[in-house]
Amino acid sequence: MKNLPVRMARWSAVHPWRGIVGWFVFVVLCLGIGISVGTNAATTEDFRIGEAGRGETIAAEGGLQQRPVEHVLITAKPGTGKLDIAAADSAAADVAARMRKLPEVLSVTDPVRAADNTAVRVTVTMKGPELEGKEHVDPLLEQSAAVQKANPGLRVEETGSPSISKGVDKLRGDDLARTEMIALPVTLITLLLVFSSVAMALVPLLLALSSIAAAVGLTMVASHVFPDNGISTNIILLIGLAVGVDYTLFYLKREREERARAGGKLSPQAVVELAAATSGRAVVVSGLAVAVSSATLYLADDVIFSSIATGAILVTLVAVISSLTVLPALLAKLGMRAERRAERRAARGLAPKKQKTHNTGPGRLTAAVLRPVAKHPVATLTVTVVALLALAAPVLGIKLTDMGRETHSRSIEAMQVYDRLNEAYPELKSMHQVVVRADADRSPEVTAALRELAADVKDDPRLSGTSQLTTSPDKRISMLQLQVPHYVSSDEAQSSLGDIRDTYLPQTVGQVKGAESAVTGDVARYTDYPAHQEQKLPLIIGALLLVTFAMTVWAFRSVVLGLVGIILNLLSAAASLGILVMVFQHTWAEGLVDFTSTGSIGTRVPLFLFVILFGLSMDYQVFVISRIREAALRGVPTRKAVIEGIGSSAGVVTSAAAVMVTVFASFAALHLIEMKQIGFSLAVAVLLDAFVIRMLVLPAMMLLLGEANWWPSRGVRRARRTTEQASRPLESVG
Repeated sequence: MKNLPVRMARWSAVHPWRGIVGWFVFVVLCLGIGISVGTNAATTEDFRIGEAGRGETIAAEGGLQQRPVEHVLITAKPGTGKLDIAAADSAAADVAARMRKLPEVLSVTDPVRAADNTAVRVTVTMKGPELEGKEHVDPLLEQSAAVQKANPGLRVEETGSPSISKGVDKLRGDDLARTEMIALPVTLITLLLVFSSVAMALVPLLLALSSIAAAVGLTMVASHVFPDNGISTNIILLIGLAVGVDYTLFYLKREREERARAGGKLSPQAVVELAAATSGRAVVVSGLAVAVSSATLYLADDVIFSSIATGAILVTLVAVISSLTVLPALLAKLGMRAERRAERRAARGLAPKKQKTHNTGPGRLTAAVLRPVAKHPVATLTVTVVALLALAAPVLGIKLTDMGRETHSRSIEAMQVYDRLNEAYPELKSMHQVVVRADADRSPEVTAALRELAADVKDDPRLSGTSQLTTSPDKRISMLQLQVPHYVSSDEAQSSLGDIRDTYLPQTVGQVKGAESAVTGDVARYTDYPAHQEQKLPLIIGALLLVTFAMTVWAFRSVVLGLVGIILNLLSAAASLGILVMVFQHTWAEGLVDFTSTGSIGTRVPLFLFVILFGLSMDYQVFVISRIREAALRGVPTRKAVIEGIGSSAGVVTSAAAVMVTVFASFAALHLIEMKQIGFSLAVAVLLDAFVIRMLVLPAMMLLLGEANWWPSRGVRRARRTTEQASRPLESVG
């Protein structure tokens, strides 16, 4: 009763208004400081990875880096027949003239007709870094709209990286708003069913939302160390709502049990202290496990995962702080209010209101599930493990790819134009950029080598045959751009990249002494990112296993339980990933889940799934095993302690899982394919973890292990001896 969670809970319960006001001051300060310092957004340089990133760095030295580019496409209006070329040329000239006047524009090309005269395009290069184009694209879109209005007989529309990115951001915002509209009411309904009290149901939700708000502010501050790539808010909402409600739920359930057990003999403050002594510690351990697990994402050496890790860590730690500070204060106030109501009833001569009993044992359904597990642990373990391994089998055929631009939802208008642009001008689908750095006096040799390379690939059917050679003003950096009439994910684009890197480049530029070269561009970016993630995956998974093992051993002083935790987490993660592959790498579920299959899984999804699931599963692991260990430390035999602990925790674990699944499943409704895959896989993983792993596999394993569960800890054995000694009849003296 003297550990930190109890001391914090005691202070908050004794000074409830200070705890409540202090918490909301903390939230306001976090938001205020975050808004005042602003968000440090990730730059183009932060995304450079592998050879493609090295090539971009070399190109940027000579001012040859990729810039934001927009294309204005002019075609015949649907249902009007062939394109009027003269009218299209006139509209294109108008577009070019308007765009050249804009301060956001760097250059404008002359109009280009499609090979079959079905379209005319004007390409506009914007000023500034590639990633900042979406912030300045509105004036360009306005000019395109003005030309459309002046030419009602034509279809004038615009697309490009800036307008597509702008559309993606808007779609993401709309999706998040819809997700909140789904997740919040369903979460509230679930909590009402659990507590049968509006006040008690609102407490977890309000604390989760305030934790999310504080974490958003703190993430703005942290972005000045770990730049924000724009996804941290999604992660904070995703993780914050799940763990915030879960931690509060664990605490609330225990407080109600202790209050019911006390039967009015203890003050609200004392009841809160008892809850803090058990669930408070479990919340701290769980929160630290999620935070430390999330921190392994920093090992990915990638701005996206760094941003995810920062958001997940901050919102989890804030949720833990809220459960240790403001939650005890709120519970104490609610308890005191209940006491005052009881006193008023007594003063009016009314009978005390009958208190709802809280059964600490297993419910009917839980008892029905645990009965065969207790009777046949070997059969239960064998059947469930075989089933989980069968679900995991599709992982062997997983195909990881970076979700390129062509995978974005066609509900984005710029993506519809993107499809029409690529149909009329297939050479714009993707490109290779061969970048060379050498001393200025070797510029003629480099130029000759690049021209030789262009000649070598001119007739390659995988390329369009068109190329462009550019040299920096100081003659040190040269770049050859080769157009690829195939999407970055196609076999043609991928194989052509391999041949250029492995064959054409060494035979030409590779012969220039002292020249440093790299191949970048759309295809190289798409290829190098998954390769980088696959290279980092073993390191992160290894660190994750080590962290999980260390946290479990630290929490329960048991090496055996540490190994059990690793096995269970691997089983649930592998099975959920296998289900993800079955659903998203094929087309049979497109209608059910509302997506268009890319035949692959997003390269970030498995890593995100493993890390977040390993952290979140520790919530259930810590809570369930804490209950089992409590019973064992009271001297209860391990077999009985397992059944008793899992039975007493099943209700809260089921309720917490329902909340988590609701939150994650709402993300599966997003339009962005990678976020959809993440939400779907996490929802499936939590279902498996809560209802299969914790209800079947864990009890079966612990029943079979028996006293070995606690090795090498002596606490349980010491408690067992004490209980046995106390139960022996006193020997008569004399």
